[in-house]
Amino acid sequence: MNYGRFINSLSAARQASPLRLLTAIQVSAPPSLISLAVGMPNSDMFPFKEATVTLRSGKTLQIDEKQMRIALQYAPTPGVPALKKQLQDLQRKMHSPPTETDLIVTSGSQDGICKSFEMLLQGKSYVLMEEPSYPGTISILRPHKANILRLEGDKDGIIPNSLLKALSPWKPSDAKTDTDMPKILYVIPNGGNPTGSSITLDRRKQIYQIAHDYDLLILEDDPYYYLHFSKEPIPSFLSMDVDGRVLRFDSFSKVLSAGLRVGFTTGPRTLLERIELHMQVSILNTSALAQCPEFLQEPKGQDGKNCECTLGWTS
Repeated sequence: MNYGRFINSLSAARQASPLRLLTAIQVSAPPSLISLAVGMPNSDMFPFKEATVTLRSGKTLQIDEKQMRIALQYAPTPGVPALKKQLQDLQRKMHSPPTETDLIVTSGSQDGICKSFEMLLQGKSYVLMEEPSYPGTISILRPHKANILRLEGDKDGIIPNSLLKALSPWKPSDAKTDTDMPKILYVIPNGGNPTGSSITLDRRKQIYQIAHDYDLLILEDDPYYYLHFSKEPIPSFLSMDVDGRVLRFDSFSKVLSAGLRVGFTTGPRTLLERIELHMQVSILNTSALAQCPEFLQEPKGQDGKNCECTLGWTS
């Protein structure tokens, strides 16, 4: 895919922060390396040594002195390496993306969604989304003066014919020449807010095909993926993404803790790199303390389908 047609001029102009590059080197370097270049404080001087967290089940989590040093220090912008690896493994088990993807840890999924739109919107860009939709996303779009093309939905989610109707002023071939045609499709596939509807598998396939035909980027906002009543979750847009056109946003807010503010965005490395560069000059990194791998244990079972985290995250 030509990701250049999606990235706006501001995002394209972003360059790596030398401080963040040095931080990544410092974090992976042996303890004998002492660098004053990035203002990284001496972890021996942190007042907190270790911590024990008691779960509602009565079990405890121990954050030892070594882990506490990591948790209280600056971290690489994409995420604490140990947690990032766990999340990448989780995505492979739960979604098996058919194309190569990367992952970045954000301060809740809202942070990833906001920075994604700020990477994509240029002038009065079109955004395709169901009506009604999540007020938080609408609040992101409003100051950008985005042109929202409202899609109809019912109990089974977005109606594919409504998407085709919204795109009817354009032909699929216009994607190669018309820079003003719609490029962004925002979806909440499970438990839509505020409708509560979930997009059926058949509709997901139809919607993805339309996105393929019109070269749309799909922003899959899915905080409720692990909260469902069926035995098996409906396959995600990420799981059927043969083109590399899906940015998926996951969150721990609904299943672990809203206050930890940990989410993660999965998708093509070219797009995640732009989000990472934005984070390098804004939040630097999601709280390393909130990213303690102890908060998220390896999924139970080889297939990862019966996912259970120590803090009670169950499908």
